[in-house]
Amino acid sequence: MKFITLNFAQAITLFPFILLKDKKLKDNKILINHEKIHIRQQLELLIIPFYLIYLSEFLIKYLKYKSRYKAYRNISFEKEAFENESDKKYLKSRNWFQFIKYI
Repeated sequence: MKFITLNFAQAITLFPFILLKDKKLKDNKILINHEKIHIRQQLELLIIPFYLIYLSEFLIKYLKYKSRYKAYRNISFEKEAFENESDKKYLKSRNWFQFIKYI
């Protein structure tokens, strides 16, 4: 897996890449697992629909919470990733479309 460093929060996944703020973050197993969960989500939705749903959810949540941070943390994809990022075995046992549980 190739890692690219950019200036933004911690990391972002743009299939098939995980882009990191700092290359030292590639050793952060929890962060990398979080981003790998997003890769799985993107694959399930055939990539482009993932981004459309992600953006739609963000906009709806932003209108609800009036906060970018709260909107971001309440996107179903993020809720799944945050809840399971510490579980190293999660992706091996994860069911298809598991993010739906977090809507």
